[in-house]
Amino acid sequence: MNFKNLIYVSAISLLLLNCSGDSDEVTPPTPTPATITYNNTVKNIMSGNCTSCHGTPTTNGAPVSFTTFSQVKTDVDKIITRINSTTNPMPPSGLMGQSNRDLIQKWKDDGLLEN
Repeated sequence: MNFKNLIYVSAISLLLLNCSGDSDEVTPPTPTPATITYNNTVKNIMSGNCTSCHGTPTTNGAPVSFTTFSQVKTDVDKIITRINSTTNPMPPSGLMGQSNRDLIQKWKDDGLLEN
């Protein structure tokens, strides 16, 4: 291999190594807490997916508000049914991500803890 080709191969290798290595700009995924609680997880899911209609006051014909721990806890079985329904989903725009649905189910399975 001549000197010019060696320089090209070295430059490309350095670029590839820099692109594939860890970067300070990449944010690692937030780890799922070992125990799911309303305050550390479910509240954010509800705020991001449900309270635009199930807020206080409710809008768009939503029958109940889901802005507090007790409101969500009381209706958790109905919530789980609707967020997993393919024929009548909540939110109405379509199923929320599987990971959020799994977290709400895990919250119920963990005992519906608030904090």
